[in-house]
Amino acid sequence: MRHTLPIAPQFYVTAPQPCPYLAGRMERKLFTALQGDNAPKLNDSLSKQGFRRSQNVLYRPSCAECSACMSARINVAAFTPSRSQRRVMARAHHLHRRATSPWATEEQYDLFRAYLDSRHATGGMADMDMFEFAAMIEETPIRSRVIEYTDAGVLQAVCLTDILDDGLSLVYSFFDPALERLSLGTHVILDHVRIAQEMDLPYVYLGYWVPGSPKMGYKAKFAGLEVFRHGTWSPLTAPDSFDTALHPLSSEPIAEQVAKINLPDGRS
Repeated sequence: MRHTLPIAPQFYVTAPQPCPYLAGRMERKLFTALQGDNAPKLNDSLSKQGFRRSQNVLYRPSCAECSACMSARINVAAFTPSRSQRRVMARAHHLHRRATSPWATEEQYDLFRAYLDSRHATGGMADMDMFEFAAMIEETPIRSRVIEYTDAGVLQAVCLTDILDDGLSLVYSFFDPALERLSLGTHVILDHVRIAQEMDLPYVYLGYWVPGSPKMGYKAKFAGLEVFRHGTWSPLTAPDSFDTALHPLSSEPIAEQVAKINLPDGRS
């Protein structure tokens, strides 16, 4: 009789490349494959440890001389919308939300291209074609949904969302850049907090917060925000106090980082 032993995920590190968030710095990622029957449990476990999903890969920043990128999530129980956020909710109350299976459409891609051309024309996704877009949406080994927001049937915002055992994870969102007045990016986040409340899920994962980066600073505006730092989640109470994250000794060696990762079966 043949016995198959469980194989622990293998972790790898990308080659350094220019950081898209902080000028003059180099980024590096620690990553592992997300596949097989254990994929949902692995995604749940590593998401709690600062990892993010991109198709069938889980990754976490692991830069040699910087630890500025920190996974961020909203503690739903501690969240209260600000006055400006309440105005955003009121202005976008007419939008219709629809959750679908992760299936890419040409209408989504057209909106995606308009969003990139307006907001991220020089970013790493600027040259993504329809086939690559479909892969981003559809290649998911876990429970995912595409949340669409429409007005009179016209698509205005989209979010690819993973459903974790403790929350919702916003994998990628985009919206009509011509509707700046509606603050659709903020609306998508606020609506996901509402969905999490309806589903009795405690967290909404927002990706990475990067102190000093104008692109990512908006996340600090959400009450109840927590960041993953030094192996634990802590409330973000003083966004200006993270200067030490830019110090070259603020990041642990790769071997130490991997040794501290907890796997779903309790192993390190």
